[in-house]
Amino acid sequence: MEIYAIRINGLNDPVGFDFAPLLCSWKVRGNTGKKQQGSKIQIASDKALSCILWEKEGGLNSLGEVLDLPLQPYTRYYYQITVRSDVGEQAKSDIHFFETAKLSEPWQAKWIGVQGDDTHPEFFKAFALRKDVQSARLYICGLGIFEATINGQKAGNDLLAPFINDYEEHYQYCTYDVTNLLKERNEISVLLGDGWYRGHFGLGEPTHYDRPLALIAELRIVYSDGSVETICTDESWQYRRSFTTLSDIYNGETQDHTRPLGDWQSAVVIGAPGKLCERYSPPLHYRESFPVKEVVHTPAGETVLDFGQNFAGHVICTKKIPKGTTMTLEFGEVLQNGNFYHDNYRNAESKFTYVSDGTCREIRPRFTFFGFRYVKVSGLDHVDTGCFEGRAIYSEMDQTGCIHTGNEKINQLFSNSLWGLKSNFLDMPTDCPQRDERLGWTGDAQVFCTTAGFHMDTRAFYRKFLRDLRSDQKRNGGAAAIYLPNAFPGLSAGIWSDAATLMPKMLYDYYGSRELLAEQYPLMKDWVDYVYRADKARGQKNLYDFGFQFGDWLALDGSTEQSTFGRTDNGYLCSVFYFASTRYVADAAKVLGLEEATEYEARANAIKAAILAEYFTATGRLAIDTQTGYLAALKFGVYKEKQRIIDSLKDRMKKDLNRLKGGFVGSTMMNCVLAENGMVDKAYDLLFFEGFPGWLYAVNLGATTIWERWNSILPDGSISGTGMNSLNHYSYGSVVEFLYRYSAGIQPAAPGFRKAKIAPCPEIRLGHMACSFDSAGGRYVSSWNIEDDGSLTFHIEIPFGCEAEVFLPEQDSKLLTAGSYDFQIRTQRDYRALYSGSTPYERLFEDDRAVAVLKKYVPEIVAGTDRADAEAMSKCLNDSRYRAQLFRMPTEAFDKAIREIETIRA
Repeated sequence: MEIYAIRINGLNDPVGFDFAPLLCSWKVRGNTGKKQQGSKIQIASDKALSCILWEKEGGLNSLGEVLDLPLQPYTRYYYQITVRSDVGEQAKSDIHFFETAKLSEPWQAKWIGVQGDDTHPEFFKAFALRKDVQSARLYICGLGIFEATINGQKAGNDLLAPFINDYEEHYQYCTYDVTNLLKERNEISVLLGDGWYRGHFGLGEPTHYDRPLALIAELRIVYSDGSVETICTDESWQYRRSFTTLSDIYNGETQDHTRPLGDWQSAVVIGAPGKLCERYSPPLHYRESFPVKEVVHTPAGETVLDFGQNFAGHVICTKKIPKGTTMTLEFGEVLQNGNFYHDNYRNAESKFTYVSDGTCREIRPRFTFFGFRYVKVSGLDHVDTGCFEGRAIYSEMDQTGCIHTGNEKINQLFSNSLWGLKSNFLDMPTDCPQRDERLGWTGDAQVFCTTAGFHMDTRAFYRKFLRDLRSDQKRNGGAAAIYLPNAFPGLSAGIWSDAATLMPKMLYDYYGSRELLAEQYPLMKDWVDYVYRADKARGQKNLYDFGFQFGDWLALDGSTEQSTFGRTDNGYLCSVFYFASTRYVADAAKVLGLEEATEYEARANAIKAAILAEYFTATGRLAIDTQTGYLAALKFGVYKEKQRIIDSLKDRMKKDLNRLKGGFVGSTMMNCVLAENGMVDKAYDLLFFEGFPGWLYAVNLGATTIWERWNSILPDGSISGTGMNSLNHYSYGSVVEFLYRYSAGIQPAAPGFRKAKIAPCPEIRLGHMACSFDSAGGRYVSSWNIEDDGSLTFHIEIPFGCEAEVFLPEQDSKLLTAGSYDFQIRTQRDYRALYSGSTPYERLFEDDRAVAVLKKYVPEIVAGTDRADAEAMSKCLNDSRYRAQLFRMPTEAFDKAIREIETIRA
């Protein structure tokens, strides 16, 4: 038995973080027993655990046990977990640690800056050590972005620190263990850049924030004799301009190593630009690397590096570049007519320029990042691809979900969704990593969060985002922002701002922490109270049908395919989400034992009643006849008669020729809602559709991430527009949740996946499914295969301390405890069959075997039919009422054809 994934607040051996509340979690594998019989946590001041400071024993909560020991500043705590199973086996974990920062200790250091308007300074301090060093920590915040070195070695491995902050509220400071960097004589250097804090940032025409560059730092040295020396930023520090001449999140970075740096000057003590707080951003650093896949010599005479994957990060160059040479790297996502292109980056220049002094060094940006696949290299006589490397930057998270199927296009789609996350989880969930935006849009975040929770352990990452959202909300009377950092204080919108409730619900469902739910409950409550007050002020309609709304953003049922607003009524859609948010507040209040749960439940019921009265007819028909309208009603349980909504959705899909019409709301929930309501075959048809609009359309055109628009690239390879067209936008990657929840069939049935529902849905077009999900409760596995003889085989694993109710096709359910299980079953349905009676006819027209059957029984249908008119035919042929009328023949002929077509196998 092994204890693994030991985390403090979702972080691995964290140093210098805000630890309120202090939660320890762990998982168990390699077990013989089924569940935990007993457990113990011991915390000590030394790694040998010889001086125990605190311990707790009993039925501890592995999802997140509260460690309620009083914490001291500047202190490293070591801890170990012991678990005993129900069969007597016992395991001890490795010894882990967490370390506090300054806590309430006052800063001795002073904020320092520069004289005049010099930008991109380098601050410097030389010092000598008096004794042997036991430990040394650097506590530091540099605004906007800093990089610190001691004796030429980087302090810590963070990039872009101190990350993205609520700049109106506080700035995070970082803590780094620099013990091994110190010598007898030392030099500390800190470079500053603009970042989100000071440079161009925002939506549309970005705002340039003219905030002062500033630095505060304390190097706290503990000597072997126990004495302490602290080297602080003050007037004794010096500064000069650095080799950086431009640093901007959107426009990139310029480093000129040939320009005179000027004389050292005394630093200026300045007033504090804001409050400091311990960091709460997860570590942010290089996570993966890519060699150059191909060098493209374009028709325009350019040299372009293709890294084969769209991602966010840097290109590192190790080539020694002759003195005076200017190397320029420009970043793009796609080639056009074989040439370099990045017009879809809009106002973002996205460029890295390096002027060489002839010194051999690792050449890299420090104060920006890029979203790209292609890099145009200018200024070099020869490009040695072995000297260039792509490095992906994203916040430190464990990958928890993995899916592999027998369909390579679906495997690529899974990869695209995962890389959409990696590219946009750079300290906050951005919409895109490349153009002049890169904002923490709350709408994108909430529609994708339930998918992201399968892909990665997102609890620390999303907790940071929600803390910033709450901080901003408190200044705006309960209004939850549409994006962070918020350039429109007080502006909110339904669905987007509902991230304030939907994301905390997801975190509780996936990770099961009541403590974190309690932390986020004020965010949830204040958001629905804000809408409630606004509605009450205009007469209490119990609807959210007022104010600016995005609605079903980028839906295809708008006025044109390039429209931003869809056809689904915004008042209806936002009211449904308002109902869901209010219900989630009531549910959270119940979990937390709050009496106000009754009040919010009553509010939710009143909102639902108002929606039914306003948007449904007396007979139960939904007046909003769109895909998204029906999907939202089914997802959140807003209807008079469920079956009528299901039937109406089916009719709407027929009218829409079984094509996706929804946008960021409808299409992101489409497949899961279909599967949940008995239409998994329709969900699969949409998943496997390879034309426009569909997920595999982009895969077939070589996409390695998810696009913002279904047709961001046209079939001829040209980009469909530049106004709003990102090729790395994760929202539509939400479809992979369908693969986890329904194809593999893994769903939470209790908070933190202590109990799961496993109900896999085999599909011959997938071939086979192999899915693992290392949940907060432990690792689930759900795999299946369709055998040659028509039987179905399943392999299921349930982790220690968990249970699952397993539903296999046409079988009675089974409640299984921890363990590994294999099943082989036979069903009445032949899962080898490619087609059924509900298969869209245009699919049949693509298979010569199916066409031959149709010619045999209903030759009138296929006479002269080709794929071009198959889509138009589909509208009629999928409805028996139209078939008989159009072709004046009995439907029995069609039925015979379908029965024979159902025998066609892969």
